[in-house]
Amino acid sequence: MTVALPPELSERALAAALEELAGVVGPEHVLTSEQDLREFRDPFWFKGWHDYDASAVVQPQSVEEIQAIVRIANERRLPLWVSGVGRNNGYGGSSPRVRGSVVVNLRRMNRVLEINEELAYAVVEPGVRWFDLYEALEAGGHKLRLSVVDLGWGSVVGNTLDHGISYLPYGQDQMMQCGMEVVLPNGDLMRTGNWAIPNAKAAHVYKRGLGPTPDQLFMQSNYGIVTKMGVWLMPTPACYMPCWLRVWNDSDLPQVIDTLRVLMLDRSIQGVPQVLNTLCLAAVFSSRRRWYEGEEPMPDEVIDRVAREMQVGRWIMRFALYGDESVVDLEFQKVQEAFGRIDGAEVWGTKYAPDEYERITHPAEKVEIGIPNLDINTMTGWYGGEEGGHVAFSPAVPMTGRHAVEICGLLRDRIEKRAKLDYLAALLPINPRCFIHITMVIFDTSNERQVRGAYETCKLLVREAGEQGYGEYRAHLDFMDLAAEQYSFNDHAYRRFTETIKDALDPNGILMPGRHGIWPRAMRANRAPGAR
Repeated sequence: MTVALPPELSERALAAALEELAGVVGPEHVLTSEQDLREFRDPFWFKGWHDYDASAVVQPQSVEEIQAIVRIANERRLPLWVSGVGRNNGYGGSSPRVRGSVVVNLRRMNRVLEINEELAYAVVEPGVRWFDLYEALEAGGHKLRLSVVDLGWGSVVGNTLDHGISYLPYGQDQMMQCGMEVVLPNGDLMRTGNWAIPNAKAAHVYKRGLGPTPDQLFMQSNYGIVTKMGVWLMPTPACYMPCWLRVWNDSDLPQVIDTLRVLMLDRSIQGVPQVLNTLCLAAVFSSRRRWYEGEEPMPDEVIDRVAREMQVGRWIMRFALYGDESVVDLEFQKVQEAFGRIDGAEVWGTKYAPDEYERITHPAEKVEIGIPNLDINTMTGWYGGEEGGHVAFSPAVPMTGRHAVEICGLLRDRIEKRAKLDYLAALLPINPRCFIHITMVIFDTSNERQVRGAYETCKLLVREAGEQGYGEYRAHLDFMDLAAEQYSFNDHAYRRFTETIKDALDPNGILMPGRHGIWPRAMRANRAPGAR
């Protein structure tokens, strides 16, 4: 095994640094073997690519251990890359932007520190998975629901810090976070907002402090390591109704989006719906080869057959209604009437009381009431089966039908014509005015040509969508610099601002250099529009 060395560190210097780290966390929690490191790289890379390999993984269990790790990194000029559980697959996993960095993985910091039923919040460490917090709520008999993501194996803190999307009402505009504890790059410990008051009473119920509130600065940045975070929860509703909308023509999408915007603006629909094209949902419950053996993108006539036989339509939307049963009934009637103006549209749903959740079988309907699962992970097998993987291109788009047509047209054209892959789309309205277009570019990870085509096409889309005014909300490791490049107003004033903060907080540039395009002064020559 060839050791991936950090920049400007010899193998001997790295070994000395790792020995010091082992003295902090214990030798068994410093991982260096090829087998151990394999788990902490994105599983969707082509196996022969090593651009973003880590030199080691260190797993602390306490704030004090993190502070000691940061001190050693500053002394040794050792770049660190932080992950919670390490499941950010499709965006780079735990792989570091700078090859040879040491991954600081926080799985061992997995305690649910507090659940407050009266005020409906929890406090968690960064190794707490969605499954863990859900199970803690269930074990305690708490009448509270957690807004979860589609795959329950990830970190609640890590996903939140990367602007990950969850689906209950507190998922709108990612508003569930309140109050952070952070180890800064110099090892200092800070608490944000009202939590900065010793023995604060409103630490996790009031998002602001006095003066600037820095919480957002620790999201998608490299300014600190979040060690604790408050999470807002939703009281269990008397009635939960997961619902579906199905339309049969690709051309129905603009009406669907415009109608949904109105229903979200007047709060008839809360939470975060998903609008999926045929193949995006079909990939969860089927495989490509069942329908089509050709290597070229699936033709429309085959997609129509999939839509009919699987009863998923050309576009299908999942959403949910919550509240007293009489309120849910009224909202459902209103939703049916609104979408009923679209020719051929169908709306249906099933009501559940809290003691009936065990009857829910569809993975999406579980997610919308805060029951985490992994069922949707099967979609990566659309190409390649167990060797399947994906990369995501995810721009933010105004919530209008005309913008939906524009962005979907651009993305489908490039993915089908340039990558020669099927177009799988999930449109997620994160508030009534904006949706995120999650483009699931799925491929066979054992097919280097296919993997390379997917990544190169995503980079093309970053540029072309950026030129049309659509920027990514969350960027893959391989094109973080390119995505940041699109935010270029006034000679990149935004980037210059973030780099000024970086230089002030982290003068040695040891913490996650290059994350989302934020480089320390000594490494800015590394900035490049895509590494491959």
